[in-house]
Amino acid sequence: MTSHKNMLNEEEEQRPTVMVSGGFDPVHAGHIRMIRDAAKYGDVIIIANSDNWLFRKKGFVFMGYERRTEILNAIKGVVLVDSVDDSDDTVCEAIKRLKPTYFANGGDRGRANTPEQAVCEEIGVKLLWGVGGEEKLQSSSELTKTGRDFEMPPERTRRFIAAQSDK
Repeated sequence: MTSHKNMLNEEEEQRPTVMVSGGFDPVHAGHIRMIRDAAKYGDVIIIANSDNWLFRKKGFVFMGYERRTEILNAIKGVVLVDSVDDSDDTVCEAIKRLKPTYFANGGDRGRANTPEQAVCEEIGVKLLWGVGGEEKLQSSSELTKTGRDFEMPPERTRRFIAAQSDK
Protein backbone atom coordinates (compact mmCIF):
# COMPACT_ATOMS: atom_id res chain seq x y z
CA MET A 1 0.00 0.00 0.00
CA THR A 2 1.22 3.49 -0.86
CA SER A 3 0.56 6.21 1.64
CA HIS A 4 0.97 9.91 1.34
CA LYS A 5 1.46 12.40 4.13
CA ASN A 6 -1.97 13.87 3.42
CA MET A 7 -3.65 10.47 3.71
CA LEU A 8 -2.36 10.00 7.25
CA ASN A 9 -3.72 13.38 8.41
CA GLU A 10 -0.25 14.48 9.40
CA GLU A 11 0.07 18.20 9.86
CA GLU A 12 0.97 19.94 6.65
CA GLU A 13 3.46 22.73 6.77
CA GLN A 14 1.54 25.98 6.82
CA ARG A 15 2.19 28.31 3.87
CA PRO A 16 3.23 31.83 4.80
CA THR A 17 0.56 34.51 4.53
CA VAL A 18 1.04 37.88 2.86
CA MET A 19 -1.28 40.74 3.72
CA VAL A 20 -1.89 43.55 1.24
CA SER A 21 -4.23 46.42 1.92
CA GLY A 22 -5.80 49.36 0.17
CA GLY A 23 -8.91 51.09 -1.00
CA PHE A 24 -8.97 49.25 -4.35
CA ASP A 25 -11.50 51.79 -5.61
CA PRO A 26 -11.55 50.87 -8.42
CA VAL A 27 -9.40 47.77 -8.75
CA HIS A 28 -6.87 48.29 -11.57
CA ALA A 29 -3.87 46.60 -13.22
CA GLY A 30 -1.43 47.95 -10.62
CA HIS A 31 -3.42 46.25 -7.86
CA ILE A 32 -3.46 42.98 -9.80
CA ARG A 33 0.32 43.13 -10.28
CA MET A 34 0.89 43.81 -6.59
CA ILE A 35 -1.41 40.97 -5.49
CA ARG A 36 0.09 38.48 -7.96
CA ASP A 37 3.61 39.49 -6.91
CA ALA A 38 2.65 39.10 -3.23
CA ALA A 39 1.43 35.56 -4.00
CA LYS A 40 5.05 34.58 -4.73
CA TYR A 41 5.68 34.89 -0.97
CA GLY A 42 2.62 32.97 0.24
CA ASP A 43 -1.17 32.91 0.45
CA VAL A 44 -2.56 36.41 -0.02
CA ILE A 45 -4.87 38.07 2.47
CA ILE A 46 -6.38 41.30 1.18
CA ILE A 47 -7.65 43.93 3.57
CA ALA A 48 -10.02 46.24 1.72
CA ASN A 49 -10.55 49.57 3.41
CA SER A 50 -14.09 50.58 4.29
CA ASP A 51 -16.36 52.87 2.31
CA ASN A 52 -16.09 55.35 5.20
CA TRP A 53 -12.29 55.35 4.85
CA LEU A 54 -12.60 55.99 1.09
CA PHE A 55 -14.96 58.88 1.73
CA ARG A 56 -12.56 60.38 4.30
CA LYS A 57 -9.63 59.97 1.89
CA LYS A 58 -11.12 61.24 -1.38
CA GLY A 59 -14.61 62.53 -0.67
CA PHE A 60 -16.54 59.84 -2.53
CA VAL A 61 -16.87 56.09 -3.06
CA PHE A 62 -16.65 54.96 -6.68
CA MET A 63 -17.23 51.24 -6.07
CA GLY A 64 -18.77 49.96 -2.83
CA TYR A 65 -17.09 47.49 -0.49
CA GLU A 66 -19.14 44.46 -1.63
CA ARG A 67 -18.28 44.99 -5.32
CA ARG A 68 -14.60 45.54 -4.58
CA THR A 69 -14.37 42.38 -2.49
CA GLU A 70 -16.14 40.33 -5.15
CA ILE A 71 -13.47 41.29 -7.69
CA LEU A 72 -10.58 40.87 -5.25
CA ASN A 73 -11.76 37.38 -4.24
CA ALA A 74 -11.53 36.29 -7.88
CA ILE A 75 -7.78 36.97 -8.15
CA LYS A 76 -5.54 33.91 -8.20
CA GLY A 77 -3.55 33.45 -5.02
CA VAL A 78 -6.04 35.26 -2.77
CA VAL A 79 -7.25 33.14 0.15
CA LEU A 80 -9.14 35.81 2.09
CA VAL A 81 -10.56 39.28 1.53
CA ASP A 82 -11.46 40.87 4.84
CA SER A 83 -12.66 44.13 6.31
CA VAL A 84 -10.92 46.23 8.94
CA ASP A 85 -11.74 48.77 11.59
CA ASP A 86 -9.89 51.58 9.81
CA SER A 87 -11.33 54.41 11.87
CA ASP A 88 -7.70 55.33 12.73
CA ASP A 89 -6.88 55.43 8.96
CA THR A 90 -4.64 52.33 9.22
CA VAL A 91 -5.07 48.56 8.90
CA CYS A 92 -3.27 47.94 12.20
CA GLU A 93 -6.38 46.27 13.64
CA ALA A 94 -6.34 43.63 10.89
CA ILE A 95 -2.60 43.03 11.23
CA LYS A 96 -2.98 42.42 14.98
CA ARG A 97 -6.04 40.20 14.46
CA LEU A 98 -4.76 38.06 11.55
CA LYS A 99 -0.98 38.12 12.24
CA PRO A 100 0.26 37.49 8.69
CA THR A 101 3.80 36.38 7.98
CA TYR A 102 4.36 39.43 5.75
CA PHE A 103 2.79 42.84 5.22
CA ALA A 104 3.35 43.81 1.58
CA ASN A 105 3.56 47.37 0.32
CA GLY A 106 3.42 48.61 -3.26
CA GLY A 107 5.80 50.95 -5.02
CA ASP A 108 4.22 54.11 -3.64
CA ARG A 109 4.85 53.09 -0.03
CA GLY A 110 7.95 53.45 2.08
CA ARG A 111 8.99 53.72 5.69
CA ALA A 112 7.90 57.37 5.83
CA ASN A 113 4.28 56.75 4.78
CA THR A 114 3.46 53.32 6.23
CA PRO A 115 1.93 53.83 9.68
CA GLU A 116 1.50 50.05 10.09
CA GLN A 117 5.27 49.56 10.26
CA ALA A 118 5.48 49.94 14.06
CA VAL A 119 2.75 47.33 14.67
CA CYS A 120 4.43 44.91 12.25
CA GLU A 121 7.77 45.27 14.00
CA GLU A 122 6.12 44.94 17.43
CA ILE A 123 4.43 41.60 16.63
CA GLY A 124 7.06 40.15 14.27
CA VAL A 125 5.37 40.63 10.89
CA LYS A 126 7.99 41.03 8.15
CA LEU A 127 7.63 44.01 5.83
CA LEU A 128 7.91 43.68 2.05
CA TRP A 129 8.57 46.81 -0.02
CA GLY A 130 8.08 47.52 -3.72
CA VAL A 131 5.75 44.56 -4.23
CA GLY A 132 4.40 44.68 -7.77
CA GLY A 133 7.12 47.11 -8.86
CA GLU A 134 9.01 50.06 -7.48
CA GLU A 135 6.82 52.54 -9.35
CA LYS A 136 3.09 52.99 -8.96
CA LEU A 137 1.48 51.79 -12.21
CA GLN A 138 -1.87 53.53 -11.79
CA SER A 139 -3.82 55.47 -9.20
CA SER A 140 -7.46 54.70 -8.43
CA SER A 141 -7.98 58.35 -7.49
CA GLU A 142 -6.56 59.53 -10.82
CA LEU A 143 -8.64 57.00 -12.77
CA THR A 144 -11.88 58.13 -11.16
CA LYS A 145 -10.90 61.83 -11.44
CA THR A 146 -10.40 61.39 -15.17
CA GLY A 147 -13.89 59.91 -15.44
CA ARG A 148 -15.42 62.72 -13.36
CA ASP A 149 -13.69 65.41 -15.46
CA PHE A 150 -15.69 64.47 -18.57
CA GLU A 151 -18.70 66.63 -19.33
CA MET A 152 -21.93 64.68 -18.93
CA PRO A 153 -22.77 64.32 -21.76
CA PRO A 154 -19.81 65.78 -23.64
CA GLU A 155 -20.50 68.86 -25.79
CA ARG A 156 -20.00 66.89 -29.01
CA THR A 157 -22.67 64.39 -27.89
CA ARG A 158 -25.13 67.21 -27.13
CA ARG A 159 -24.47 68.70 -30.59
CA PHE A 160 -25.01 65.28 -32.24
CA ILE A 161 -28.28 64.73 -30.38
CA ALA A 162 -29.46 68.24 -31.25
CA ALA A 163 -28.59 67.71 -34.92
CA GLN A 164 -30.49 64.40 -34.98
CA SER A 165 -33.61 65.98 -33.49
CA ASP A 166 -33.52 68.76 -36.12
CA LYS A 167 -33.82 66.22 -38.98
